[in-house]
Amino acid sequence: MSAPPESINLGSTQTDSPPQLGEISHPSEMRIPTLSSTNGTSGVNGNTSMEDAKNAVYGRPVAESVKDQHAKTTSEFSNLANARTTPDTKTATGQPLTHYHSFFYNLLSWENPRATAISFLTTVLFIFGARYLPALRWSFKILWMTLGIAASAEVAGKLVLNQGLASSFRPRKYYTIPRETLESSLEDVEQLINFFVIEFQRVLFAENVLATVTAFAAALISHGLIKLLPFWGLSLIAVSVMYLAPLIYISNKELIDHHIANASNIANAQAKQVQDLAGHHTARLTETVKAQTSTYSAKAQEYMGAAKDRTSVAVGNAKQQVNQQVNSTGSNSTSNNPFKSGPDAPPLYSSSDFPHAPKQEPVPGVASHQEQYEKSQFGGQAQTAL
Repeated sequence: MSAPPESINLGSTQTDSPPQLGEISHPSEMRIPTLSSTNGTSGVNGNTSMEDAKNAVYGRPVAESVKDQHAKTTSEFSNLANARTTPDTKTATGQPLTHYHSFFYNLLSWENPRATAISFLTTVLFIFGARYLPALRWSFKILWMTLGIAASAEVAGKLVLNQGLASSFRPRKYYTIPRETLESSLEDVEQLINFFVIEFQRVLFAENVLATVTAFAAALISHGLIKLLPFWGLSLIAVSVMYLAPLIYISNKELIDHHIANASNIANAQAKQVQDLAGHHTARLTETVKAQTSTYSAKAQEYMGAAKDRTSVAVGNAKQQVNQQVNSTGSNSTSNNPFKSGPDAPPLYSSSDFPHAPKQEPVPGVASHQEQYEKSQFGGQAQTAL
């Protein structure tokens, strides 16, 4: 059975030549994406995703938060700068305080938390930078490099271009610091120095006893820690305590005040008890001293009375004896002879009772009166008479 020619030709056509795709009609439901259509669709989707990303990053939720935080930080720094006003409070001597009293109180009381936190972190970073970064060496390095570049540019410009490069950048007028700026800066420095001077004197002379006790404890602890820690470590601890202690107190104000009140009540009760006990012992000691004083006073009066009686008796006896002697000698007052006790009585004294007056010169070489008397004729007579 022979095949029809069309089928043979078709078969031969299919085997000899590759199959060809016919045109696809537009009303067909099949849609094949082309390059242009693909690029167009992806471009729209890409723009949409980029806008979403921008909205996510720079949109209202994040951008407004960043702007709000920036505005608040700027406002707090402005408030901190405006807090530099002289307070109405004065010292115990009647002197006004400096505007740095208000500034540091506002700073350390965390009334502007963002500004205080930034200043705290800046101080901590400065301490670590001073400890671990060779800032002085870097400063000298930047200085010699800048001066070297300027000198090299000037010399090379004059050699090559007959005009110095560094001198070509010279301004028409050198920059100077205005007098107003210097005066305001010096005034701030004066106020800052006086702040520390006044506060040290207020603490030293116990204008506030609690502040004096706190400063004493801090100095004592620092004296112990300086033996164990380097200076930068002690500075870091001091700055941390200075900034964080007020924050801890503000965050737990009610609890801390409650415990402080309890401790104050206990201390007052103990002080009152000690005062009462001291008053009781003082009263007893006073009574004992009074009793002993009265006892010794009575004994002293007894001794004084007895001594007075004895003295009066002795004085009476002495007066009686004197009167007797006066009476005994009064009868002989008419007689001019003091050596007789009576008109018919023998003399009371004889001439032998008195020493003889010397009638010759002192013997040389004899120092004592006794030897002089013995060498004299009277002494010899006395020895012969004996």
